[in-house]
Amino acid sequence: METKDIVRDLRTKNGLSQEELAEKVFVTRQAVSRWENGETVPNTETLKLLSKLFDVSINTILGSPRELICQCCGMPLEDSSISKEKDGVFNEDYCKWCYADGEYMYHDMDELIEVCVKNMTSEAFPSEQVRAYLKEMLPRLDYWKKYKNLDDGKFEEFKCKLIEEINALGVEGMPKVEKLNALVGGYVNLEYRLPNGKNVKFLDDNATYLGNQLECEFGGERCFGVVANMDFILICTYETNGENPELVIYKKR
Repeated sequence: METKDIVRDLRTKNGLSQEELAEKVFVTRQAVSRWENGETVPNTETLKLLSKLFDVSINTILGSPRELICQCCGMPLEDSSISKEKDGVFNEDYCKWCYADGEYMYHDMDELIEVCVKNMTSEAFPSEQVRAYLKEMLPRLDYWKKYKNLDDGKFEEFKCKLIEEINALGVEGMPKVEKLNALVGGYVNLEYRLPNGKNVKFLDDNATYLGNQLECEFGGERCFGVVANMDFILICTYETNGENPELVIYKKR
């Protein structure tokens, strides 16, 4: 599709007239009409406003002229997986797992590789093959090329402080946390049953958190799950595939 058709479709799907859209992005109705007639395309600043308004990437508005891939992990990017800045603007260079709320989630390539191996391994693509592929591919991406210029150490300091706080809780049977990985809310947002019989979730499916899974020191089938961000620490236990979760600690920071 061309930009003119995409803008028209986005406007109509959101129930806006040309005049209403014009007001929201600070242009005239005639400007919107010219976009939809294919006479002109929105300028860069207006594209940013349209992207935020319709919750789609600029690349999508322009008809996807570029094949976007995350410049940290290499995964193909779609609007649902593209990262955002703190103000909600899309950052089309990274996926939401590698960049969240203005922070880069990985500063150690080996750590990222191990996380990717867990998610990419299959019968057709065994772990050692995945690991070899990533070690060859990742250094070619922009993030790792300019990594030395990106890391001011603040994020690593935050992770170290968070690990100290988690370990200081002294949860019985839980091993010491040694590292925290980026985790998407949708994968760790378990549903807990409260004493009153209601089921609740505490996380946002679309947010990115720091966390890890740890085997219980007492053995058995249950594991500990740790999820945290700048606002809270959550510790739970669960069985295989996150079944029968029980909340252990939910602590505001």
